[in-house]
Amino acid sequence: MLTYSFADTGSDSLYQHLYKCIKNDILTRNLRAGEKLPSKRSFAKNLGISVITVENAYAQLISEGYLYSIPKKGFFVSDISMLPPGAAFAQNSPVDPQPWSNATDWTTIAHLPNTAELAKMNRQPNAAGLADMTQPSGAADRTDASGPLIDLTSNQTDIQNFPFSIWAKLVREILNENRQELVTNPPCGGVLRLRAAIAKHLKDFRGITVAPEQIVMGAGTEYLYSLLIQLLGFDKTYAVEDPGYRKIARIYEKHKVACRHIPLDESGVCVAALEESGADVLHLSPSHHFPTGLVTPISRRYELLGWAARAADRYLIEDDYDSEFRMTGNPIPAMQSIDLSEKVIYINTFTKTLASTVRISYMILPRHLADRFYKELSFYSCTVSNFEQYTLARFIENGSFEKHLNRMRSYYHRKRDLLIERIRQSKLQPRAVIREENAGLHFILELQTRLSDEEFCARALQKGLRIAALSAFYAHSTPETAHRFIVNYSALPEEQIDKAIQILCEISI
Repeated sequence: MLTYSFADTGSDSLYQHLYKCIKNDILTRNLRAGEKLPSKRSFAKNLGISVITVENAYAQLISEGYLYSIPKKGFFVSDISMLPPGAAFAQNSPVDPQPWSNATDWTTIAHLPNTAELAKMNRQPNAAGLADMTQPSGAADRTDASGPLIDLTSNQTDIQNFPFSIWAKLVREILNENRQELVTNPPCGGVLRLRAAIAKHLKDFRGITVAPEQIVMGAGTEYLYSLLIQLLGFDKTYAVEDPGYRKIARIYEKHKVACRHIPLDESGVCVAALEESGADVLHLSPSHHFPTGLVTPISRRYELLGWAARAADRYLIEDDYDSEFRMTGNPIPAMQSIDLSEKVIYINTFTKTLASTVRISYMILPRHLADRFYKELSFYSCTVSNFEQYTLARFIENGSFEKHLNRMRSYYHRKRDLLIERIRQSKLQPRAVIREENAGLHFILELQTRLSDEEFCARALQKGLRIAALSAFYAHSTPETAHRFIVNYSALPEEQIDKAIQILCEISI
């Protein structure tokens, strides 16, 4: 039977240590495809640890695609033959921290909203654009105005969850201590102090090792997409997931570049369809796909990296949105952390972790693309104000961001559990299936109903409930997607849960 030592686990919990040990054995081929692992109970007894520790380690390995389970038979090693030799050590490869010699300084400065303004902004329609993108085109207007609208499409942050007092305190400190820096133009990629703070955070919590100069700040991911199109070329063909977040395709279309919709299978983007599309650049969200909630397993990730490596101008844009809010186990490792060929452009944002109105996003460029960015696009000024950048840098540096994330995970975990429990206790239970509930801040609710998706959403809206169908996110809808609805609960007040379920019961009968 497998045996591992727990004498020196470092800062890891027991389950994290066991997860890493098994993962390393799989990557180094000590455990081979199809090999059966010990049962949870016998493994726990042999190692002298609890069954729940083994269960958590197995769950994390399954979610990342290293293991699979067969009911009543056990746990088995997945086929990871696409992984190249040495993949086990890819995410630990050293990075030269020295900046580029041609990276010079540029600046711009803007207004930072005060606490009262932020509170007012949080009451406005969703600045991140998710709400309007999840609303199916042609949906009927609400006709029953007897009560407040319940919105299951919004990704806004509850006003009570923004750390106003801490943020206000940091703003005052920055205004007192960093006056010269606040009025000094930053580099085109953003304030170096913030980029260094982000780099350290990514190394500590996402296993990503990059130099601060590889990070480029921007006021929202939409702005960063436009920079990438200019950097990679208007002559390239860009591909997006189908289904997917529709705003991305619209941005590419508005820039008049060719855009292809690539279908998904049970493991994510279909590589054969990607090859046939003639695409040069693929935009994907492998750690938490919107809207399906799929997690791309490790074998498919290496297939996609292999696709990108077969041509000099091919790249993967990894959108890691919402990855901080995986509800079970550790966050799924980023593709960027296993990229040995410099083919992954990593993008993330603070709109989900702080507030939809905090328009601070960033991308990580491979070194050769970062060099090209500074040579060709350094005339652009950074679009995020110095005030916000220095405040956010200190928020990360002093540990406030980590504490905020932990608090938000607990808050959303509790709200999700409450919502699912109420659904299972309601009259919906016999007709409802909940899918991908661990994926992030939304899940898929499959309902038995005779109504079409369009009619279901329209009737819900008339009764005061806004909900989006999964089928609305397909460029090429298929019959099996019908009657699956996206429940985004991040902005759902707990006092509206029972009313929302009541409306779903009324219209699904």
